[in-house]
Amino acid sequence: MKPIIARLGLASVACVLLFGCTPSADVAEIGAPGPVSEETVASVSAGGEWVWADSPEDLGWSSEGLDRAKAYSEAIGSAAVMIIEDGIVIDAWGDIERTYHCHSMRKSLLSALLGIYVDEGTIDLGATLSDLGINDLTPLTQTESRATVADLLKARSGIYIRAAGEAQSMVDARPIRGSHDPGTFWYYNNWDFNALGTIFDQETGEESIYAAFNERIAEPIGMQDFDPEELAYSYVDYTDHPYYGFRMSARDLARFGLLFLRQGMWNGRQVIPSDWIVESTTSYSDTGDGGGYGYMWWTGAGSGLFPGVVVPEHCYYASGYRGHKVIVLPFRNLVVVHRVDTFEPEPDIASNQIGVLLWSILDAAGVEDIGEPPFIDYASGTRMRGDALRSAVAGSRLEATGGAAGMIVENGEDGTVRILLGDQLIYTGTWTIEADHYCVDIPESEDIGGCFDVVIDGDKFLVFELDGALSMSFRILD
Repeated sequence: MKPIIARLGLASVACVLLFGCTPSADVAEIGAPGPVSEETVASVSAGGEWVWADSPEDLGWSSEGLDRAKAYSEAIGSAAVMIIEDGIVIDAWGDIERTYHCHSMRKSLLSALLGIYVDEGTIDLGATLSDLGINDLTPLTQTESRATVADLLKARSGIYIRAAGEAQSMVDARPIRGSHDPGTFWYYNNWDFNALGTIFDQETGEESIYAAFNERIAEPIGMQDFDPEELAYSYVDYTDHPYYGFRMSARDLARFGLLFLRQGMWNGRQVIPSDWIVESTTSYSDTGDGGGYGYMWWTGAGSGLFPGVVVPEHCYYASGYRGHKVIVLPFRNLVVVHRVDTFEPEPDIASNQIGVLLWSILDAAGVEDIGEPPFIDYASGTRMRGDALRSAVAGSRLEATGGAAGMIVENGEDGTVRILLGDQLIYTGTWTIEADHYCVDIPESEDIGGCFDVVIDGDKFLVFELDGALSMSFRILD
């Protein structure tokens, strides 16, 4: 079946205008394709080289659709992408062997490692910080010390103090200290994640997280580029709990995602307990619109995985700064890895762009019911311009949907903008209408702002990048 973009009749010229499309490199330029047989697939499971599809069409995929996905990926600045179905490389581009920083994907890597030791009885999820003797340079209160290992895994510790490696957005959203008891409130919290690293080292007696990961996961599944010797903890002077950064290649992360897709089994060996795979990727916190958070894994169903794409069943992903992703889609036996070169200052690939890319990949796979095409050319509703656009924006109160749960944007009649998370004011700025575009300036944030096209469809307020791809979707409240 042809992808929906082709079915809708997107001409080559439109593809160039919208995506900057260029012909896709043949997969042989990245790695030699091999015949898809039980023997070759088994070689991947045993830690051998990846198996490449001779032709995407042989496995029900559209090469044309994959070309569009690649063109969009290149337009937004992806460094590497791998698409794995049933253990077979459907397509890949970029430098899949380079070990980029993982950033916050480190948390899902540690979660997987912790599961092995929990199963062996070395780490107790019910143990409290008090039981374990875990404290910090800013002493924990008696209430904070009641947080359990499971609370930290869920980012529900209730401990709101400075932590190593925090992004400014984490600092801005941090609740007031003492405002929530352990286990009662979800806040994406580097203190929790870093303290888990300290707990791992203390309770297991291993040389380091990196050495243990290499022995217990990387080597058993045949990772090709992971080198624990190039990694080290990062210490700061205001906390006892260091930041444990990882570097990993796209093709090694694809093995990691495939390990989870296979319920922790590799080459007949249960590397990670299957119960832990289920438990750690279950949602324990509602992040809104079908999204959730497990044991340091992001989860989602419907439109809650990423903006602009609908998945029919529960899926999950590891996520890192500026667009690093390992996406596991069990309904399709699919793993998608997306990397960004964060050694360089640009680009910053947002969740909505990941959603557009994933929509394009699933469309190339012939998956139906993945939502309307996330491109302005196919949006229902009315494209707002001039005075109509100004009138629609002025005084509007918008609630983000599809992956940015809890965010409210208030556009004042006087041209001011207020951005809130729930009831908490996060940013202020200004809005203007310039050449039929809705433009937002938030001086305190490098991540929020720019000029956009707007489509209104009933109570939907859809914001599109100037290249035509969906940026964010909102529900009009006032």
